[in-house]
Amino acid sequence: MSPTEIRHESKTKILDAAMHVIRAKGYSATRIEDICEAAGVTKGSFFHHFDSKEELALAAADYWIEGTAALFLSAPYHAPADPLDRLLAYIDFRKSLLQGDLPDFTCLVGTMVQEVYDTHPAIRDACNRSISEHAATLVSDIEEAMCRRDMHPDWTAESLALYTQVTLQGAFILAKAKHSREVAAASIDHLRRYLELLFSQSSSAKENTICQAQ
Repeated sequence: MSPTEIRHESKTKILDAAMHVIRAKGYSATRIEDICEAAGVTKGSFFHHFDSKEELALAAADYWIEGTAALFLSAPYHAPADPLDRLLAYIDFRKSLLQGDLPDFTCLVGTMVQEVYDTHPAIRDACNRSISEHAATLVSDIEEAMCRRDMHPDWTAESLALYTQVTLQGAFILAKAKHSREVAAASIDHLRRYLELLFSQSSSAKENTICQAQ
């Protein structure tokens, strides 16, 4: 194994450890020593890759974005033909991810941004990018679902996409507060029911001519 491959392996171990430890302890309480112990590397190895804990947090946010983007891109909720079915399947998929202990399914960037939003603007911006870019992946399905139902509400697809993330992040916070995965699952169930009711208010579920022309 070449030195380049060794360095790459150690950096990946550090990033994997950071995602778990920060979700378990929070950004502020996490020490570089904690990361090194969890990763099985020395502090020398850590500082070979990162100049500081903040630099690690920024790299971990990018690593999180890359990993979650790949996970959601290949997820089965994209399969249904109807856009509302895809949106509801997305919610079901998020619920299915509530596995393991709290640090295993809660959000890295959601955890960090609660602590650092005013003190570490670069980390805050990375967290916002992760949450907002993921929300944006839902916009086209929401717009198509609105179009098929000839909906012209006073809210936008973008705002509803962000609202799904508000609910999910709140579910993670409540799960931590109550130390219960079940309360997060119940909150996600309520989100699903809300979306079903929101789109059922349309007078017609038929595709209109505008949708057919797109």
